[in-house]
Amino acid sequence: MTSARLSRRGVLAAAVTAGLAAREAVAATPAIPPRAQSQILSGVDDIPDPMGDRMRWAVVGLGNFAVGHMMPAFLESRRARITALVSGSPAKAADLAARFGVARCYTYETFDQIAHDPQIDCVYIALPVGLHAAFAIRALQAGKHVLCEKPMASTSAECRAMIAAAHTAGRQLGVAYRVHFDPFNRQVAQMIRSGDIGAVRYLSADNCFDANPAFPPHAWRLTKALGGGGSMFDYGIYGLNGTLMMLDDAAPTDVSAIYTTPAGDPRFAQVEGGVLWRMRFAGGIHAQGCSSYAMSHINRQLVTGTRGSLAMDPANVYDRNVAHRRRVDQPDVVIDTTASLPQFSAQIDAFSQAARDNVPHRTPGSMGLRDITLIEAIYRSADADGVVVRL
Repeated sequence: MTSARLSRRGVLAAAVTAGLAAREAVAATPAIPPRAQSQILSGVDDIPDPMGDRMRWAVVGLGNFAVGHMMPAFLESRRARITALVSGSPAKAADLAARFGVARCYTYETFDQIAHDPQIDCVYIALPVGLHAAFAIRALQAGKHVLCEKPMASTSAECRAMIAAAHTAGRQLGVAYRVHFDPFNRQVAQMIRSGDIGAVRYLSADNCFDANPAFPPHAWRLTKALGGGGSMFDYGIYGLNGTLMMLDDAAPTDVSAIYTTPAGDPRFAQVEGGVLWRMRFAGGIHAQGCSSYAMSHINRQLVTGTRGSLAMDPANVYDRNVAHRRRVDQPDVVIDTTASLPQFSAQIDAFSQAARDNVPHRTPGSMGLRDITLIEAIYRSADADGVVVRL
């Protein structure tokens, strides 16, 4: 499948090259006076950067997500290209390097040598959560910009250390909250901000799946050292971050939570299997969510206002998210898009441009720190059987 996708993109690339050549040929033809007029070129921002001008990236961690989603997204990118791979498996790195046309490969042991590689500007970290802080700090100390997968780190202390390293190095640090670059979620958020459903009063978010310890991408998530925490770290964070996105990053005043881990389930010897959380915000807004590794798959979000509601189901999957807008004074509206796939390449391009131009990024390290701090407060409440934790 990968090679087929690559070949299709090769055909597309050839078509684009041919189109540009044809355009240049037309441009070279003398205009017919006096009717010739200059025209405004629309969509200039969407024109891909020349390959030599794109930000150069190293991908660290070649697991299912990086290989299946992020690396193909670089082929769709307009501002970035992969120039290096970092893996604990030299054979895997070599195979993927050949497939993606990458010349440089590093191991985790030789990772610090990227400091001397001028063909790397940015580093994308797709390792298990427990390794995020160490590799992000090493990359920043090597003088590279860093986009780290969510959650940012295992603890708020690690997040602060990452932010400090970025400040010292004078480099950008971002967290890969892809939903902030999803056209669907951005459209829904804009509808809410515009008052389409009135003043927001209540939000809910459910993110659950049934973890299989025999499946390697699930297995590391059930290990405290690698997963950082349980379901709230890995999947519940989508609901938490998405709730705050729909509230234009409003800060909650307090949180409370209880654990819903199934009794005696051997999968959850190290991490919690589920959490029910609640948040209160100034002005009487309430939010709650469910996160679990022990339920059938759920991915949904609800925002209720004084004039209507927006029900997103699914809310933040990779390809196709759907929302129903309901209002008492208008017919129901379905927001159904297959345009969520560009969220990966859009995220890469946005970070590349922020790093190149030294401008703020949409999902900075401070956002990652905020969310881990809230998750820690949720765990403190659940540890105390639901006590309210003031923020």
